[in-house]
Amino acid sequence: MNIENLARREILELRPYETAKQVPGLVRLNANEAPWPADGSAADGLNRYPEIRPLELHARLAAHYGVSPDMILATRGSSEAIDLLIRAFCRAGMDSIMVSPPTFAMYRVYADIQGARTLTAPLLANDEFALDIASVLEGCTAETKLVFICSPNNPTGGLVPLSAVQELCLGRADRSVVVVDEAYAEFSEAPSAVSLFGDDSGRYDNLVVLRTLSKAHSLAGARCGAVIACPAVVKLLSGILAPYALATPVVDCVLHSLEPANVERAQTAVGNILRERERLGLALRQCPEVVKVWPSRSNFLLVEFQDLPEVERRLRAHRILIREFGRDVSLRNCARISVGKPQENDLLLAALDASAQRS
Repeated sequence: MNIENLARREILELRPYETAKQVPGLVRLNANEAPWPADGSAADGLNRYPEIRPLELHARLAAHYGVSPDMILATRGSSEAIDLLIRAFCRAGMDSIMVSPPTFAMYRVYADIQGARTLTAPLLANDEFALDIASVLEGCTAETKLVFICSPNNPTGGLVPLSAVQELCLGRADRSVVVVDEAYAEFSEAPSAVSLFGDDSGRYDNLVVLRTLSKAHSLAGARCGAVIACPAVVKLLSGILAPYALATPVVDCVLHSLEPANVERAQTAVGNILRERERLGLALRQCPEVVKVWPSRSNFLLVEFQDLPEVERRLRAHRILIREFGRDVSLRNCARISVGKPQENDLLLAALDASAQRS
């Protein structure tokens, strides 16, 4: 499978910007940098541009996700990766992406920015928002370049089995890139789609997996994600990613978070969130204001209330925010509730209980 055949011709012919060379140990008078650092030790070294593509970070991310470094591209969060993919593969006014709503809204936003159409194959609301594989495949056209699958899905929390990912990759071979957004994978306790890259036949060369350090590693403010794909796709996307994309403090922060002791701490935190998720879900199901709590394989719960606007008003009075989806008719009276610290979850439950007692 030559996945480059799916990319925009302009991107394939693009000559990436040539940056000033970076050679350790040599005097750098070639990049118009300040010759001395700003005042203060915190800014030490920031007078120099960071690495064009941080090699140590790519190596560490590759080891963390179990792939070779040439299959990794670090991005500013996985959201930037979505933008890069749509820009690389979708011609404005001609090509399309396929999504399965309700799902992460930024797929459509980036498609709209690029001028690409968004086709939809809605999740099965009467089947716990399961993915309708047949509808996805039937809904794609010859111009559908990207199929986005969010697993676990945001905001429903459901997991797409690997067998479905395999079916989509094979069903759209040579026609579409299948993008599996695994932003919440660490909370799913399920195998990652990254494992499919181990297939020696190359049957899944049209697979791209997106990961992020924002959730399980508590680094949302650092903005670091990763594209995991065959080397040809990584090279293609690297050509349109801005040089010096990741700031030096971000790279240092992420490298620190990927040290074994800190990875272990993150895994412990994930375990705590999973226990709180089960406790919170059980308590919410007992709340008279709640109609349904969907099963979740993520760090949040999708909850349907009898009267969501009233619940939101009461929670706001207790200084608590939850996420509603007012424009999505399939999520009417539904809210996404992130699993917080135990005391934060207790505040939520106490506020709901107080509201129920007053009504």
